[in-house]
Amino acid sequence: MADERIIVALDVRTLAEAKALVDQLGDSIIFYKVGMELFYAVGPQIITYLKSKKKKIFLDLKLHDIPNTVAEGLISLMKLGVDIFNVHASGGFTMLNRAAQRVKEEAAKMGIEPPKLIAITVLTSVNADDWAKLGMQMPLEEQVVRLAKMVKEAGLDGVVASPKEAAKIRQACGKDFMIVTPGVRPAGASADDQSRIATPAQALRNGASQLVIGRPIYKADDPRAAAKKILAEIAVVD
Repeated sequence: MADERIIVALDVRTLAEAKALVDQLGDSIIFYKVGMELFYAVGPQIITYLKSKKKKIFLDLKLHDIPNTVAEGLISLMKLGVDIFNVHASGGFTMLNRAAQRVKEEAAKMGIEPPKLIAITVLTSVNADDWAKLGMQMPLEEQVVRLAKMVKEAGLDGVVASPKEAAKIRQACGKDFMIVTPGVRPAGASADDQSRIATPAQALRNGASQLVIGRPIYKADDPRAAAKKILAEIAVVD
C-alpha cells in the first residue's frame, strides 16, 4: 500500500501534464495536491480524473473571506469529493468555526464522512524579513503556534505549517491534530522559493503528519525514482 504521508503537488498548468505525472508515478503515490494553478486552469476535470484513478485529493485553494462566503464556498468544493481542503487561519476564529460547523452539517446531510478541513498558518515562503515588513511584533514561530491553537479551538482538523514549527504545534495541539507540511526538500535539493524547510525524515520526526512535495518529484529527470527515494527515506520513520 502506498504511504499516504506523501502528498505530491500537481503544480502544473494543464490536464495533460497532470495526467502524465500521475501515470508516471503509478501506484507509488496515492495522494495528490491540486492547487490554484491547475484548478483555475482546468477546473473540476482534474478532480474527476484523480478520483477515476482511485487517488486521494488535497484541494489547496486557501479560502480567505467573510465567514459565510468561505463556509458556502467549502460546501461547493466538498461536493467534488475531495479528501482535504483548506482556508487561511488569518481569516479569524469566527470564519474558521463557521466553516468547520457547515462542513460537518453538510456531511451529515449527505451521509458521508466530512473532508478534513485544515488552515494555513504562515506561508512557508515567508522569511524573517517578510515578517518584519508585515509589521508583525510577535516572533513568527510563536504566531504559527498561536494560530494552530486557535484553529484547533475552532473545530478544524489541523493546519498547514512549515516543518520548522511542527514540533511546537504537535506539543501544543496533541497527537491527533493534522500537521501538513510543505517546504520539504530532500537533502541536496534546491530550496526554490521556500524559506523554512527540512528533509522529509526531519519533518516527520518534528511531528508532521503529512508532507507536500512538488518540484523535487515533478521536476526530477525520473519522477517515479525521485518519489521512491523519498518513500524509502521516510519508511524508517514511525
